[in-house]
Formats: sequence, C-alpha cells, structure tokens
Amino acid sequence: MKKFLEGLGMLLLVAGVAGVIREMTDGWFHFMGLTRFLTENVWFLEGRELFANIVVAVLGLALAMGASRIAKD
Repeated sequence: MKKFLEGLGMLLLVAGVAGVIREMTDGWFHFMGLTRFLTENVWFLEGRELFANIVVAVLGLALAMGASRIAKD
C-alpha cells in the first residue's frame, strides 16, 4: 500500500507540474496537458486552470510525503 500511495502521489505531482508548465507557456506543450481534461470539463474550474494544476501538484506532494511516513508492514 505504501508503494502504491507513493506512486500515485508522484503521478499527481508530475501531472500538476506539467499542467502548470502548460498553462504558463500558453498551451505550447499539448502532450503535457494531463490535467487539461480535469480543468476543461469541470465548470467551476473554468478560468482557474493554473490554480487547479498547482493544487494537484501540492496534493501529489503531500500524498507522496505522507505515504513515505507510513511504516512498512
């Protein structure tokens, strides 16, 4: 379970950072827009794509760090 949570956290972290890079470069890197599907299809995130990607990256970092503190069974 520890490895799964660490992997999921790292995946969210990478997706969030890629989304931030995509938003900062005005969409030049279309292949980096993994979170684009989230930000374009959720109505209350419209216009807040950069904030949403930052939140995804921070949540991924918190999940990875929290999972690393779990004692190995």
